[in-house]
Amino acid sequence: MRGRFITFEGGEGSGKSTQVATLVRRLTALGVAVMATREPGGSPGAEAIRHVLLSGAAKPLGAHAEAILFAAARDDHVTQTIRPALERGRWVVSDRFADSTRVYQGVLSNVDARLIARLEQLTVGDTRPDLTIVLDVPAELGLERAARRRGNGAGDRFEAEALDFHKKLREAYLELAGREPDRCAVIDATPAPDTVSDAVWAVVNARVHPAEAPLVIEDVAS
Repeated sequence: MRGRFITFEGGEGSGKSTQVATLVRRLTALGVAVMATREPGGSPGAEAIRHVLLSGAAKPLGAHAEAILFAAARDDHVTQTIRPALERGRWVVSDRFADSTRVYQGVLSNVDARLIARLEQLTVGDTRPDLTIVLDVPAELGLERAARRRGNGAGDRFEAEALDFHKKLREAYLELAGREPDRCAVIDATPAPDTVSDAVWAVVNARVHPAEAPLVIEDVAS
């Protein structure tokens, strides 16, 4: 039986990494075979492209080139990591997926929606999330959190964008979730992480029923 595929989306500083880790711990405690991954990244080829994208090295090439690089990373991620895990019956929880490209490159950078859709079709195919959790925070709060997290380090390619960019980013995610309510659940991520985790867990139980997941016996290589 195919495993379940859950993705987390949201702006900078919304707490995606924290919530991914917490959800994986809860699923593991329940006996679900689960793995965490991320985008860009999650496979050797995609991790190499991640550095190019988040360092800003690809920004001078333009938004279309960035969208293509994200697609190349996603193709490797899906082929090498996500799809094999799901086919073995494992659950996969990803920090970002194709919705990030729809929002960051499609809405914010005005890349033609037809190109975004075609790239998604080629790289994702039918390997689509069963549930997408959109963590929603005001842009100002998200950027404050991101700044605290990195300390004296510089922001990455997208954290460094102006406040207006991040406000539009939040609006775009909410609009996306509104268009696909059967797949997407918006969760207020402004409270303490434990409160957000409880809200996430409630949605996961209601939407994908982890208590009903079959026991998966994995070999050593998995």
